Amino acid sequence: MGHVRLKTLPRTRKWRQVVELLRGGAGAAQAASATLSAAEKGLKKAGSDPVVIETVWLLMRLPVAARADDFPAALRRAGLDVSDDPGLMELTAAVTEAIEAKAQRTGNRSDLGEMAQTAAVETLTEVVGTRLKSLFGPAPGQLQAELARLRTAKQFGLFARDFFARFVFKTLNFFLSQTLPDHVGEGRRFGTLTEQAAFTDALDTHCREAAKIVETFAGGWLMKHNWEDDGRISREEVGEFTAYAMTKLTAELRQGALLDAA
Repeated sequence: MGHVRLKTLPRTRKWRQVVELLRGGAGAAQAASATLSAAEKGLKKAGSDPVVIETVWLLMRLPVAARADDFPAALRRAGLDVSDDPGLMELTAAVTEAIEAKAQRTGNRSDLGEMAQTAAVETLTEVVGTRLKSLFGPAPGQLQAELARLRTAKQFGLFARDFFARFVFKTLNFFLSQTLPDHVGEGRRFGTLTEQAAFTDALDTHCREAAKIVETFAGGWLMKHNWEDDGRISREEVGEFTAYAMTKLTAELRQGALLDAA
């Protein structure tokens, strides 16, 4: 199938509205909402993209594997090629390789899949890696212990929030980056590159705030499946979860634009 790319949008009516909003001085929330409308078809594919689904499925498997007596073996059963004493760098590399392998097997390499993969690695590095930082390096078994913490509703909710915030930000920025450089310069929306960077930072913050909606249900969803299915979660179920998460998140982003404009 080759690489499935998200379509560029400059010829569509909705994309022209994004451009006009930027020219008129729109803030990050309004620009995000307009971009969501313009990119709606592409975003809806997240819940059916096999690489996105594999990424979310692997993230869900990590806290389950961390509760096993044989942590490395549990990771291998999830399709992660790790040693008997994996560190975070090895784990993130194994996650990347597993996602790449899924893309090759399905022949479905996509922009959405690549952004989900990058978001997953960043989330692991930030959420787990930050807690592993130590003057003398992580102690043996600390990675397993930190991943095991993610099996609570609260901690997995925070973990999921970080991932989906990064994922939707990367998706929105994928489109906005096609036009933002055209709005930099004297007399334009952004007088300097610093102002453009501040706008991008505001967009990132807006996505993180909106992703609170994912935090509220993601932990409960995982706990329900851990209790009822002993941690066995199918990729079909993960696809439904991902589609629902994106629906809730995009609705929250649009609501944020309405509040921003009020």
